[in-house]
Amino acid sequence: GDWRFIYASPAVTHLLGYSVEEIVGLSAHDLYHPDDVEDFAHRADSVSYARGLYTHTYRFRCKDGHYTWLESTSRSIRDPVSGELCETLVVSRDASRRIEAEQANRRLARVLESSSDLVVFVAPDLRITQLNESARKALCLTPGVIGSLVLADLLPKSSYSQLIEDGFSSANATGSWTGELDLNVVRSGALVGDAQPLIPVALELLAHRPLQGQVEYYSIVARDLRDARATEAKLKQYQADIDHAARLITMGELASSLAHELNQPLTAIVNYVRGIQRRFKHSSSVRWDELQLPLDKTAATALRAGEIIHRMMDFTRKREPSMEALALAEVIPDLIQLSRPNAERQHVLLLDRADRSLPKVLADRIQLEQILLNLLVNAIEASGQASESMPLQVCIEARLVTEAVAPGMLWIRVKDQGQGLPAGPPQQVFERFFTTKSKGLGMGLAISRSLVETLGGQLWAENNPEGGACFSFSLPLAEEIG
Repeated sequence: GDWRFIYASPAVTHLLGYSVEEIVGLSAHDLYHPDDVEDFAHRADSVSYARGLYTHTYRFRCKDGHYTWLESTSRSIRDPVSGELCETLVVSRDASRRIEAEQANRRLARVLESSSDLVVFVAPDLRITQLNESARKALCLTPGVIGSLVLADLLPKSSYSQLIEDGFSSANATGSWTGELDLNVVRSGALVGDAQPLIPVALELLAHRPLQGQVEYYSIVARDLRDARATEAKLKQYQADIDHAARLITMGELASSLAHELNQPLTAIVNYVRGIQRRFKHSSSVRWDELQLPLDKTAATALRAGEIIHRMMDFTRKREPSMEALALAEVIPDLIQLSRPNAERQHVLLLDRADRSLPKVLADRIQLEQILLNLLVNAIEASGQASESMPLQVCIEARLVTEAVAPGMLWIRVKDQGQGLPAGPPQQVFERFFTTKSKGLGMGLAISRSLVETLGGQLWAENNPEGGACFSFSLPLAEEIG
């Protein structure tokens, strides 16, 4: 009745640290963990009863004071006449490792259930055996559907094929595979095929095996990329808007020079037309050979003015980037022509020294033009002077890079003869809102660097040994050089 030990086998020393002599006479009630003794007394869920035997898992205090987990099966022995309890026979074993493993599994299960990632367990025959709450919610799965799902139900055909061909073959060989795929959304518990909504995910497939043997099961951990993709799209649109605004600003800086360049052909057209009017004003008949020359000159001059406007419209047009193979020999002369009026107004001589035999680069034409025009405008302003006696030079150079640091790239340099870079680290000129101009916004070089990096190259600045600054950038080739 007082739960005192009247006998213990020698195993008690291994389990609890007591000798047989020490344990006899102690009360088992005193060795129970306070929480567990109440469970036994009140027959909690941790206590099971079958065929006259109680099985209980509990914590028992060892001789050194720490608690260990025991699993005990007990049977009451009563007086056959009076029915009075005489003693209780208890057989106990160490359950610490099992309990710790179960607790670890429960903790992992709670983590999986609360994870925002989608977790799916798959049997070797590709049946879905379990999904966490995030997966059930994201895929709109009802309880009645889960039991009959197979892996093919969760992915569109293209993603399923990739997962089978690439994912499982890699996971079986190395234990894991990662990739980006799409998952199906199941509506109202019905599988509706590839037409259903899709969730882009970053997915990791793991193959789980015992120490030896075949794969026991697979797990899939998928991170929903919808928010990331939406944010990426917004940032892309934001960057495109900034780039477009920068082109408009650059064109605004060239506006007065372009207006002067447009005024020349328009004035020439007016002069040609007025010349025709004066010459044939009082003539009753006109021969074609008399009109052909002035009309040809009028048409050619109008076309030249149209080309100027066309270049302006192309440069300022808002459109999606389009990567293509571009020859610098086709891009640089147009930009030199576009910038020449501004250069002449500031008494700067533009020189094109780019090698015409260079291979093509892979780039978006408008982005490449924006980069070059930003650098040209800055170089012209840096080299501008009031005197016409000795115009300073702005030079564009380009060559193929063969050094080990950047093989297979083209380098383009824009050199000026201005005051050079401001004091401080050279990279500061690429920081947003950094400017040395009294009316500058400090965005042109920052945007140029962003565009160059988007195209797969780098943009940097340094001072020329002979004076002035040099801005260089690299671009990848459109194809390998044999």
